[in-house]
Amino acid sequence: MATLKDIVKDRRSVRTFDGNQISPEDRAKLEEYINAGISNPFGIPVEFVLLDAEAHGLSSQVIVGEKLYVAGKVAKVPYADVAFGYSFERLVLRAWTMGIGTTWIGGTMKREHFEKEAGLKDGEMMPCVSPLGYPAKKKSIREAMMRKGVGADNRMPAEKLFFDGSFDTPLSGKMQQEIADLIEVVRWAPSAVNKQPWRIVRATDSLYHFYEKKDRGYVSEATGDLQKIDVGIALCHFVMYLEEQGKKAEVLVSDPGIHIPDGVEYIASVQVV
Repeated sequence: MATLKDIVKDRRSVRTFDGNQISPEDRAKLEEYINAGISNPFGIPVEFVLLDAEAHGLSSQVIVGEKLYVAGKVAKVPYADVAFGYSFERLVLRAWTMGIGTTWIGGTMKREHFEKEAGLKDGEMMPCVSPLGYPAKKKSIREAMMRKGVGADNRMPAEKLFFDGSFDTPLSGKMQQEIADLIEVVRWAPSAVNKQPWRIVRATDSLYHFYEKKDRGYVSEATGDLQKIDVGIALCHFVMYLEEQGKKAEVLVSDPGIHIPDGVEYIASVQVV
């Protein structure tokens, strides 16, 4: 059976689909997973809506051959962005284990039309949608160029993302070896244009603090903070890995108050219990 590390490193954003509908059996499994409720540590409900592309007149200029979309909606409350990223990523990973491709779309679409078809209400936001379908055997030229443009197959080294005790001390080589699989699972989380905005400070063997390294241009009324969504994705990978190892992870919002660089914001902590 594939491990989470295998799944995360194998998974890629898919923008070129084979043009076939998802089988009734696979769609039923996805709907069952969605209807069971995809939780997140913040207790903020994220609603998922499956939308037939043709019936609802939905498309994106960067997607080819899609027949189905999933839209995610969440109330505009504190931590909604992080919760959204966490829950949506769980759906993305479940779909990939079924052979179903996805890609996060926040801007390359007619947003107002998607929001209308998804039934977005006042007080809600729809940060992202994703096509759902079987990947084509060959990527489109546009997809290949997009992946190359954002360096989709590259990730920052661990010492740029993980720190020990403070932001002044990158995680040592010895510690990197001790938690190598956990680091890889987090490093390979997807993010908007592959910015990888999460930063993680190890306080002890059982306590880790998550931060957002902010870049300009990723916050709007319609989407919330896309980079907070990315931190939610990384947090999801982190917690899912611990669960796979038989450990319990408690997510806390309790700023430890350590000195942080400019443009960095505390998000949450994970206590391994």
